[in-house]
Amino acid sequence: MGPGRNERAGAPHVGAPVGAGAEPDALAALLQRSARGDRAAFAELYDATAPRAHGLAVRVVRDPAQAEEVTQEAYLDVWRTASRFDPELGSALTWLLTIVHRKAVDRVRSAEASGRREATYHHRNQTIDHDATAEAAHASLEARRVRAALTQLTDVQREAIELAYFGGYTHTEVAALLDLPVGTAKTRIRDGLIRLRDTIGVGT
Repeated sequence: MGPGRNERAGAPHVGAPVGAGAEPDALAALLQRSARGDRAAFAELYDATAPRAHGLAVRVVRDPAQAEEVTQEAYLDVWRTASRFDPELGSALTWLLTIVHRKAVDRVRSAEASGRREATYHHRNQTIDHDATAEAAHASLEARRVRAALTQLTDVQREAIELAYFGGYTHTEVAALLDLPVGTAKTRIRDGLIRLRDTIGVGT
């Protein structure tokens, strides 16, 4: 049985380290250890990522109490499904935040299924603001070649691309997740996509 709801998955601790500060390989290792039932590793993973996960939940559901519940549900899901994480498909942080995002979206849609707020949310989050470069990359690049080309990016470009390209987050959401100004996030995504396109174009 995984950690109790109130044991690790409540509101994030004040002063807990943010996920961006942890090495991606370290987070992946913690997630893989959690998949083997290592509670201590799961506790470390929680402490390293909970502030960012909770912040994303608050941004989506716009209610602190419901955001705490969403965060709890998401980490329980992470504990149960950690064995499904594949480091070749993206970072541990992206995988975890995708679960949080999905749980938060499900909560909003369930609570506001027939209301104006749900309709507004659906419009804002289903219409992803990719620029022309992103659209061209999405249409022309094969996933296997993209993953290989990701190794040629800087760490900051790769993290932004994983969230925007593989995670499906908007530029505004990427900026919030990485604690960056929106303009900086857009620049990293655009520069990363251009570099991906140029790298994959070599030899074609």
